[in-house]
Amino acid sequence: MTVTQDIWQHEYITTNGLKLHYVTQGTGPLMLMLHGFPECWYSWRHQIPVFAQYFQVVAVDLRGYNDSDKPKEQSAYVMDEFIKDVEGLIRGLGHENCILVGHDWGGAIAWSFAYAHPNMVERLIILNLPHPAKFSQGLFQPQQLLRSSYIFLFQLPGIPELLLQSGDYQIIPKTIQGTAFNKDAFNQQDLDFYQKAVAKPGALTAMLNYYRNVFSNSLFNRTWGILDVPTLMIWGENDTALGKELTYGTEDYVKNLEIKYIPACGHWVQQEKPELVNQYIREFLVL
Repeated sequence: MTVTQDIWQHEYITTNGLKLHYVTQGTGPLMLMLHGFPECWYSWRHQIPVFAQYFQVVAVDLRGYNDSDKPKEQSAYVMDEFIKDVEGLIRGLGHENCILVGHDWGGAIAWSFAYAHPNMVERLIILNLPHPAKFSQGLFQPQQLLRSSYIFLFQLPGIPELLLQSGDYQIIPKTIQGTAFNKDAFNQQDLDFYQKAVAKPGALTAMLNYYRNVFSNSLFNRTWGILDVPTLMIWGENDTALGKELTYGTEDYVKNLEIKYIPACGHWVQQEKPELVNQYIREFLVL
């Protein structure tokens, strides 16, 4: 698949008191894409040109990542602020609602935003991030607790930074490629891009602060009702961090849910199996 970066536009927008960087292509209704850890807008490189035929596609760098502002206070990295960022993005880009797409941490933000502002989400697409209620339940299971052990390491002050910075941040590309089921999904250019993004001043601590606030976040400490937004969940079955069983029972929380499982695919689903992911999104949106 050809990545046509030459026709993408790099822009900045001020929302919720921060300047966020985003890449955009296309015109029409808004499709907003939220990336995960330890990535940035670049994780949507296989989706941007495809869906720009139908939408104004916007792939943003979340606060703290890559070229977006990086508040120093740990308290800046909480779900209430992430939700305000997304609301400001949608309105600041001149739209009233969007197709909201999220992977990993971006998926967690997308779930929470859809609950907070269902009228601003026409359709919700989640990639390899369980419904927060299911994730919270899963953390009481030994197998998932082991899979999520890195979250507890990230709670420590300073030590995660030292580990991830060592060897010029080499652990970042090694982790991404090492946890992919399809090792060929990432070429050296891709891995270098992520490595350089994490190495930008202030980015690493900002990214880790998402995890350092996770247990005080509204992500876990709340009761979840029934979401009345049409939702597609796409799940790479060989995710090393999040077990497939976390998807079971999601229909108890989403009124209109469709789940597509992708075998022989890991956590980085939209990069490991881009053609299939794009196909499932097209079918869900009836394009």
